[in-house]
Order: sequence, then C-alpha cells, then structure tokens
Amino acid sequence: MLRFFPAKHQKILKISIPAALNSLMDMLQVITDLIMVGRISAFAVAAVGLGLQSLMFVFAVLTLLHVGTSALLSRFVGAKRMKRASMGLSTLLRFAFMLSLPVMAAWYYLASNIYVWFGTAPEVTALGADYVQMLTWMLPFIFMKLVFVSALNAAGDTKTPMKVKIVSIILNVILNYLLIFGHFGFPELGVLGAAVGTVIVNMLEFVVYVILYLRHKTPYIPLWYYSRSLLSRALKVGIPASFERALTFGSLMLFTVIITQYGTEALAGYQIGLRVEGLAFMPGIGFTIAAMALMGQGLGAKKPEQAREDVLLVLKYTVGFMFFLSFFMIFMPEKIVWFFTDDVQTIEQASLYLRIVGLSQIPLAFNFVLSGALRGAGDSKKTLKINLTSLWFVRILPAFVLSWYFENIMWVYFAMISDTFVKAIWLWITFNKGEWQKIKV
Repeated sequence: MLRFFPAKHQKILKISIPAALNSLMDMLQVITDLIMVGRISAFAVAAVGLGLQSLMFVFAVLTLLHVGTSALLSRFVGAKRMKRASMGLSTLLRFAFMLSLPVMAAWYYLASNIYVWFGTAPEVTALGADYVQMLTWMLPFIFMKLVFVSALNAAGDTKTPMKVKIVSIILNVILNYLLIFGHFGFPELGVLGAAVGTVIVNMLEFVVYVILYLRHKTPYIPLWYYSRSLLSRALKVGIPASFERALTFGSLMLFTVIITQYGTEALAGYQIGLRVEGLAFMPGIGFTIAAMALMGQGLGAKKPEQAREDVLLVLKYTVGFMFFLSFFMIFMPEKIVWFFTDDVQTIEQASLYLRIVGLSQIPLAFNFVLSGALRGAGDSKKTLKINLTSLWFVRILPAFVLSWYFENIMWVYFAMISDTFVKAIWLWITFNKGEWQKIKV
C-alpha cells in the first residue's frame, strides 16, 4: 500500500508505522495488567497504576540509553560507517548491563515505600508493594533490550522490534490469564501474577534479540568491544535527556499527589486515563522515533536541510493522526474506559480526564516530534530547559494553586494541558532557529 505514496513519504512511513505499532503494543503490554486486574477491584487498579507510574523513575535512566544510542548510532549509519556503529552498539550493551545492577538493587528496596509516601489506602499499599518489587527483576533485561531496539531504530529497522513485540504481547495476555486468575492449575496470584507474567515476557524478548544479533540478522556486526570514547559521546547526549526525564517524572509524581487528595476512585480514574491517553501517544511516539533517526542520519550524511524537511513531513503526519484520535477521547471516553473497569465512579473520573486532554493532542504532536528531532541532533540540553521550565511554572505550581482555590479536579487538568500548549510553541521556535545544525555528537 505504501507504494502509492511519494518516495519521500515512503521513507518516513516505513520507519514510522512499525515504530508506532511497536510503541502501541509496548503500551498494550503494560496496560494489559491494568485491564485484567481491573476486574478484581479499584484498589488493584490503583496499586498497579501507581506502581507502573513510580517505575517511570527507572525508565528515566533508560532514556539515557535510548537517546544516547539513537543519536550516536544514527550518525554512524548516515555516514555509512557500520563497523563504527557496531562498536558503539557493543559498548552500549555492556554499559547497559553494568548500569542496570545498581538501579535494580536500589529500586527493589525503595519500591515498597512509594505507596506509603503517597498516603494510599492500606489495601492499595499491600497489593502494590509486591507488584513493584517483582517487576524489579526484569530491569537488566529491559536495559539491554532497549539498547538493541534503539540501535535497530537508528538504522531504520523498526519492523524487527514490531514483530518481536507482537509475539510478546500475546504471550503476556496468556500468562496474565493463567497467573492472575489461576486457570488450568496455575496458582491464583492476583496482582502479583500480572508482575510475574511481565517479567517472564521481558526476559524472553531479550533472548530473541541476542539470538538475532549473534546470527547476523541485524544491520550490526556482533562484536565484543568497549570504547570509553564512544560511550562518552553517547552519554553527552543521553545524560541531559535522562536528567530531564527523571525530573519530569518527579514533577508528575507531585501532580499525582494532588490527584490522590480526591480519593481512590479519582486516582484509579487518573491512572486509567493515563493509560488510554498513552495509547493515543503511540502514533506520536512512532513518528518521534522516525524524526530522531532521520535527523541523526541526515546530519551524519552532512545534509541538514534534508533532515529538516524529513522532520517537518513527520510532523504533518503526526498532527493528522493525533487529531483523528482526539475525537475518540473527547466524544466517547466512557466506551474506552469500560475496557479497564466497570466501577461507575472510576469511569466518570477517567472520562473527565480524557475529554480535557483530548483538546491538547495537536500541540502534543509538536512536543513529541520536535523534542525527538532536537535529541536526534544531540541538542538534549535545550529540550531539558524547555520541558522543565514549562512543566514547573505552567503545570505543577498552577495545579497546586488551582486545586487549593477551587477544590475541583477539572482545574488541575486544565493546568496540565496548558503546559502542553506552551511547550509546543517554545519547541517550534527553537527548531526554526536551526542552531541544532551546529551540534556535534
């Protein structure tokens, strides 16, 4: 079907569509836990939802690997230096494993306190602690798997991760069915069963990537190589992006503190709303991956104008997709939320959230693509400045004030989408200045 599109569009869509589908299935794999435990109780939904959100601090560290790998290797791919790219991949795989061990140990002991710090109901705390601690065991596999996926994306191969994810999400649903509810002789583990299934699936995904790598089924040459200079170049771009993500998640956890004050149903509704909105993010994230890869490849090939044109075309597609999805969020949120829970109050709270954030999907498309493009160019310090300034002064602080003054959760959500509009304008101005063309990775 893509053959009917112009050649330039085909290049973008061949990267973007599989990446979007892969991201969609990645999110589905995560929210499968929420959907299936949603039939247990609102406490189970809140426990799993808050657990997944708190685990985002770990994924902030993963941003270092994702952005660093993409920015470095896409430049080598664009310059057609595949041996150098393979050395970079080998270096980053070894670094990912070493990095995962202290993160795993720290998170295992901190995880159970998250629920206490948020002052959640005792039922939520009891369910959530075991869930998050079990997820900790998948971290080394996720760290190294992400390097493989980012390397493939940087080379323009988004189909392989998509195929792997299709199989893994089917397996995840099967394991959840067996372990959450105890069918076919398996133990009925409830919320803990959802975590066990997720850990098993992520371990198997990593094994698949290792097999493909060693059998020369990827664009990269299997090597046992470690270069401090290549690692330093990747970290130069990855650390600011990771720092940005960590502070962003920290700020969003404060935002969750505000939501928690409105009760368990509001918290559960917010968590479900986040997951549904996450599904709408997936086309945007897929196109973001394309923007990052095409920007790095264009600059690596010494063609900055081509890189700019590619990014703008990616942006047009992203805006179109997210505008289309916003209709479902605004006009029929109840039908979507029903898949997660049948609790009436939770459905009402989640639907309110989706209607409001549905209004901000177009500026969100700008945020995704332009942030990805700037990171692909190595300008992660600028995205750090923009995102954190807007997040604190347009979203977090106003949300606390509005919540205190109006005591209505709707105003909290309006502060949230205002941040999206401000960042979109700021990123557009920054991208148009073109200073990213001068950055070296």
